[in-house]
Amino acid sequence: MISQSTASSVKESATTAVSRPRLAFLGVGWIGKNRMEALIKNETIEVAGIADPSRDNLDAALAVAPNATTYGSFEEILDSDVDGVVIATPSALHAEQSIAALNKGKAVFCQKPLGRNAAETEAVVEAARRNNLLLGVDLCYRHTCFRQIHDIIQSGELGHIYATELTFHNAWGPGKEWFYDPKRSGGGCVVDLGIHLIDLALWTLKGTKVQDVCSSLFSGGSTLKDPETQVEDYATALINLTNEQQEKTAIHLNCSWNLPAGKEADIQANFYGTKGGVAFRNINGSFYDFRALRLNGTQTEVLFEGPDEWGVRAVGEWAERLAAGKKFDPEANTIVEVAKVLDRIYGRI
Repeated sequence: MISQSTASSVKESATTAVSRPRLAFLGVGWIGKNRMEALIKNETIEVAGIADPSRDNLDAALAVAPNATTYGSFEEILDSDVDGVVIATPSALHAEQSIAALNKGKAVFCQKPLGRNAAETEAVVEAARRNNLLLGVDLCYRHTCFRQIHDIIQSGELGHIYATELTFHNAWGPGKEWFYDPKRSGGGCVVDLGIHLIDLALWTLKGTKVQDVCSSLFSGGSTLKDPETQVEDYATALINLTNEQQEKTAIHLNCSWNLPAGKEADIQANFYGTKGGVAFRNINGSFYDFRALRLNGTQTEVLFEGPDEWGVRAVGEWAERLAAGKKFDPEANTIVEVAKVLDRIYGRI
């Protein structure tokens, strides 16, 4: 763990502003290209280069960034003079590629999960700390209207939060076959969907520690029998937290792929406190539109509702901080804590 004094010295270390950081984009499929287009629009960065094994993906990216260099390999990116790398490759590559880029002096923004397990995740965060470089992970739901819920809970208005219900059901499943190989993905719906909700809970319920975790994992309607060859498509977990006053918070997580939920997606994060509640919920089965609610007895107050271009805010914030010369932020340690909870759900620790 980093002490408060050490964290302060790292955070306040000399920051040299980078005028329009030069970035390389490793993986320019739908997600990678979407991020690149958003950063081009707000003129925060320069697209220095792109790399992708798919010629179609490269051509589509070059249509948006015609002056970008096409790198033939990740090693060429490492040997280039770019300031940072935006990584959108399969999960099995995230930790290795992130560490290599950080060790070459390049800031990193990576698609989640940062690693397939806590050990890989911790190794990436340590590389960022050691090299004093900015690290970002696309835990993008922090940048939705959920931020209003976060701020209300942090203000203490709701008293002690004693119960949290987290749900992410996807009526579909991932289209790429590597998602179903645990060695390449790190797991199924928990590491794909549940990670977002666990991140929101731990980020919001600061000052708590995980006491115990109990979980059940299923594949095709049956108990998951071989985690070496199978991934879960339904999971439920009870995560108990405690704070310094030894007060408990119970988190109940449910997530799935291909669940007959009657709509495309059911996404919820409900927090109940001794002085009221708040809720984050998707609208009409949408993956993109959300509402933030304040709950008081039988009354519901709508804090936010409707369309919101939140999907690229995480990478946008990272790019702006990089342009301002920001270095390693100890907040990255939260990513490790999330990964440790995932490991406990999977029974790895």
